[in-house]
Amino acid sequence: MTSQGVPHHIAVLDDEVDITQLLANYLGGQGFRVSQVHQGRALDALMSADPPALVLLDLGLPGDDGFAIARRLREHHQCGLIIITGRGDAVDKVVGLEIGADDYVTKPFDLRELLARIKSVLRRVAAPPVAPPAAAAPPAVAAVPERLRFLDWELDLAARRLVHRGGVEVVLTSGEFDLLSVFVRHPGRVLSRDFLLESTRGREAAPFDRTIDVQVGRLRKKLEADPDSPQLIKSVRSAGYLLAVPVVSA
Repeated sequence: MTSQGVPHHIAVLDDEVDITQLLANYLGGQGFRVSQVHQGRALDALMSADPPALVLLDLGLPGDDGFAIARRLREHHQCGLIIITGRGDAVDKVVGLEIGADDYVTKPFDLRELLARIKSVLRRVAAPPVAPPAAAAPPAVAAVPERLRFLDWELDLAARRLVHRGGVEVVLTSGEFDLLSVFVRHPGRVLSRDFLLESTRGREAAPFDRTIDVQVGRLRKKLEADPDSPQLIKSVRSAGYLLAVPVVSA
């Protein structure tokens, strides 16, 4: 459910009707509104008419390229994306994450684990509710500024927007935004992969998960003048990553 009591809308794209029906029945019983689609064109139409908050996408679609569908979603929509597939190859997983998937689940999967991953992605995708001024209580401690600036970049934590000098917005996936938010809150500190995983994905994070490395690589491509020689997010051997520039309130 959303903060307004409206059920989250989830789209399930899989060519196997039994799979989409299973997920629709299970997720519907958990309070979600589920749309079943079986082709990329049907998902495109749904995204225009009734966009879901999250898409569960199977890669092995006859006549459709699952990776191409994932790219279209990332280029044109802000929804969460979990790839569900029978392909267990690590290369496919890395490619899926590089395209912008928020998570990757291999068939056969446990429904309870999938539910936990869906909830985790939705928590990161959904914008935090903004309380009316009359209901806001004085903070007990100094709050983190809503907008933070580093070099030529400004990160708006409330609006979940990254803007470059001159007002050019750079689109981030939910996972990329959450990761960058952790970095700007801890500038100059070496952050371990375990800390970054826990801070962005919570207890649903799998041990030895490569998501952080993949997302750091994607952030570098969007932030760095030369991603192969990063000056903003630096690697610290055997320790983790470091945001190597000062951060100030915007």
